[in-house]
Amino acid sequence: MKVYFYHTQNIQYCLRRMAEGEFPSHFLYGACHLADNGVDVVYHRSPKHELSRLKTALYTAWRVLTCRERFDAIYATHYKGLELVVLLRALGLFRKPIVVWHHQPIVKSKSRLRELLGRFFYKGFDRLIFFSQKLVDDSLKAPKADPRKLVVGHWGADLAFYDKIKAELKAEQLSPSHPNDSQLSTLNSQLSPPHHNTTSTSFIATGKEQRDQPTLIEAFNRTGRHLILYIGINPNPNVPNPNLEAVERCKPADNIDVVKICGLLPYEIAREVAKADCVVICCHRTRYTAGLTTVVEALALGLPIICSRNPQIPVDFDSLGCGISVEYGDVEGWQRAVEYIAAHPEEARKMGCRGRELAERMFNDERCAKEVAEVIREFSL
Repeated sequence: MKVYFYHTQNIQYCLRRMAEGEFPSHFLYGACHLADNGVDVVYHRSPKHELSRLKTALYTAWRVLTCRERFDAIYATHYKGLELVVLLRALGLFRKPIVVWHHQPIVKSKSRLRELLGRFFYKGFDRLIFFSQKLVDDSLKAPKADPRKLVVGHWGADLAFYDKIKAELKAEQLSPSHPNDSQLSTLNSQLSPPHHNTTSTSFIATGKEQRDQPTLIEAFNRTGRHLILYIGINPNPNVPNPNLEAVERCKPADNIDVVKICGLLPYEIAREVAKADCVVICCHRTRYTAGLTTVVEALALGLPIICSRNPQIPVDFDSLGCGISVEYGDVEGWQRAVEYIAAHPEEARKMGCRGRELAERMFNDERCAKEVAEVIREFSL
């Protein structure tokens, strides 16, 4: 069996950096391991330049409909950009099954017309994969959600990628005067925050989606604990940088190192995360799994996690013993969690070990690929 794999990100860029050992496979949602599970892959050719949503949909439909390689189904990480093909499937004009990851719960529209159009659109999906059971349960409240089409997938990190990073860092500690790559060494020095007292606990915050910077910064301002805070920025001076502006308004104390980054740098950032003692993920309230990417990476690296209590995320940190959950906007709760990790290094280490065990058992890219392949093979002829 063979699938046409569609992604909103540039697939060729991801594959090229993966071949160089600088990109984790989980960004391709198990596609790299589908062949190991009896499903071959035709990779979508991403456009050379960024297009509007309508032009992207037209380009994608053209690529799919004119593909010279035979394929049995479409597997996509998102329906954004795939809308025209989905509509053709709903009309019965496109005959191949469509399997898509759904990032938010399906909801009922307040507009009757939009709801009717939405019900028709969702007929074009054969399976919708959700990141957690909570997302499925919330979706089932909407009339257009067909229970027979909704499944839960365990999306997780590329463990080999993070093991390689930990091995590299260990080797560099043994021979620090001989870096593997001078260019990478220069880039890492730019990403690395100023040197702090290595005897103190180091916390790190990455990611940009729905982050609650005021709560996080206020908590660390009060504790005085060392926080490394990465902020994604746009280098274009004419484009606003709301994340950076929010951080600057909060006036971070000297114990908080704010590091500005530009672009997608999973390898470089992962090297810095691996050096920290604890990963912190402070988010606003959302209807989806904001922060999940950071969660699965921390699990893979075997680091304890402090995270906003998002019921959509499929990891119960407290009951599983791999981290601490804090209510949204709870500055004092964040203070207590940070101080607990700092005061209990051995328990923090055990949290990280439990997290790594969870990643090996459930949240990893190979299991994700196996589950996706099982869904796809339901449509084999």
